Formats: sequence, C-alpha cells, structure tokens
Amino acid sequence: MSNADTFIHLFAGGVGGTVGAIVTCPLEVIKTRLQSSSSEIHYSAVRSLRTASSNAGCNANHMYFTPEMNWNVYYHHQQCSSVNSRLAVFPEAVLPWPASSAQPKGALSCFRHLIDQEGCRALFKGLGPNLIGVAPTRALYFCTYSTAKRKFNQILTPDSHMVHMFSAGSAGFVSCTLTNPIWFVKTRLQLNRNQNVTAWQCISNIYRSQGIVGFYRGITASYFGISETIIKFVLYEYLKATLQQWRESQTDCPLGGNYQAMDYMIAGAISKTVACGVSYPHEVVRTRLREENSRYRGFFQTLHTVFREEGHRGLYRGLSTQLVRQIPNTAIMMTTYEATVYLLNSLVNDKRYVASE
Repeated sequence: MSNADTFIHLFAGGVGGTVGAIVTCPLEVIKTRLQSSSSEIHYSAVRSLRTASSNAGCNANHMYFTPEMNWNVYYHHQQCSSVNSRLAVFPEAVLPWPASSAQPKGALSCFRHLIDQEGCRALFKGLGPNLIGVAPTRALYFCTYSTAKRKFNQILTPDSHMVHMFSAGSAGFVSCTLTNPIWFVKTRLQLNRNQNVTAWQCISNIYRSQGIVGFYRGITASYFGISETIIKFVLYEYLKATLQQWRESQTDCPLGGNYQAMDYMIAGAISKTVACGVSYPHEVVRTRLREENSRYRGFFQTLHTVFREEGHRGLYRGLSTQLVRQIPNTAIMMTTYEATVYLLNSLVNDKRYVASE
C-alpha cells in the first residue's frame, strides 16, 4: 500500500467516524445512562425497601450516598443494619423518574429527564473526547483493516470470509488498545451529572485516584467486543459484494452514484444490527467497569453479577437505544468513508494523469 493510499484510508476513516459521532451523540449519552448501574433498580423493589427501612426504624437521613449508583441507590448506615438488604433509596426528589412508577422507564423518559434536570447541553456530554477519539480510532481502524486485508489476501484465499475476519480482528485490537483512555474519559463524563466537570478535571481525578492503569478499566470488555467488529465487517463485505453482483445481473438496474451509496448504507445498517444484537452484553459490562467507585472488578465477575442481580434483561439494557443510534451512525460512517475514499482516489488519479502528460 502506497503512502497516498494509507493517507486516504486514514483520512476517510476519521471523517466518517466524526460525522457519525456528531449526529448520534444524544443517543450515545442516553444509551450510556441506561447501561449504568444507576438504572438497575425496579421501583416495586424501591417501595419494598422503603417499607422495610421504615419498619426497621431507619431514618432516611442516615442513608449515605454511593457514587457507584449515583442516582438512586444508597448504602445502609449502621442504624439500618437490621434491614435485610444492602440498598436503600433516598427521597423521591433525587430519583430519575417518579417513584410512583412500577418499573424504570426507558430511553424517552431518560431523554426527558436529561432535558428537565440537566439541560440540552447534557445530550452532548462527552462529545469533546468523542470527537478527539473518534477520528484517530476510526482512522487507525480503517487503515489497519485495509493494510491487514492486503496482507491476508496474499496468504489466504483473496477476499474470503477468513480474510475479512482476521483483518477486522486485527483492526479492532489495535484501535481498542491505543484509544481506550479516550473512551474511558468519555464514559465518565456522560455518567457524571455535575455540569461543571470538564474533561481535564475528569482526567486529573482518574489519574490521581487510580494512576495510568485506571484509564484502561474496561479494556478486557472492549477486547471481547472485537467479536462485534468481526461480525460487522464480515457481514458488511458479504452484503456489499452481494448487492453489487445483484445490480450487475439486473440489466434494467442502475449502477453507481446514488444507488451504490444506498448499497453501502443498507449493508452497513444490516451488518451493525446483527453484530450489535449478538455481542451487546460486553457494552453493558464495559460501562459498569468504567463507573466511578465501581464495585465491579473484572469482565466475567461483572457479567455474572449483572446476570445474577438483573437477569438477561440487565445484559441488554439500552439495546434499543443502541440500535437506534448505531444503525444511522454506521450507515453514515460507512457511506462517508466510502465516498471520501472514492473522492480522494479520484483526486489522486487526476493529479497522476496530469503529471504524466
């Protein structure tokens, strides 16, 4: 791969990721809030805990706030030791939704709560680190993917599923390892309900309390998430090739232009939906590991704890929001990437043609 080709894939990947991140940032914030442990309490259990606390003579003023569940969950103080639970809930004023609700609400109520309590700016929390991270992440990913694909095509059957699988796995590993600190800070900012906390303050707090290692919490879950990347790209390449072959076989079916862009969007949306549905639990685990003062310690421990306490629904919390976000995000990103590669290749080829004359 020439230096020009490498630059084209780096630049196109960065542009595609940036455009997708800006458009879908509000859904990213809502998804992260829903994935966090602060959304796990069912309000039928909330009322039971209040009754138990009252029967035990527990005063709400003795309930201490735990940042780990920084919306609605508190550890019992010594006066509450007779209550058969480690959790108690503070008065309704601090709850994300009315305590009269029988069940926790979903994405729409989370959206309304963000607007009412934190303002419209809250929908774009973490956008700074997101934009800082998405360009190098996507650039590294697409550059590694295209380079690995060229190498594996020389070893394995060209453009086979194995080539796409190993290429996507290599790209995912490189991008996860190098950019995990950026995504860690982004998640912390999105979970933080203090409007005055800046990215630099967040970075300083993490470094002071956990050191450099703290920025790599959740990276194991990210490595498990490479399976999503592999599924997505293998399926994307297959669907893209299938759609192109179908259009070529149809004599009355237009080729190129808007129709080719539509094929990229369809392939990107379908591949991401399937991949996300199969591997989504790693996203919940990663968010829990990145919470401040989290009681979660490792990938499998977190996976087991969430399943034991919340069931299979807990492992798929926020999935609908993730799909709503990822389908347009992936479609926009892949279409922008392919279009940028096409435009830059055309520009380079035109310059080479002029230079040769």
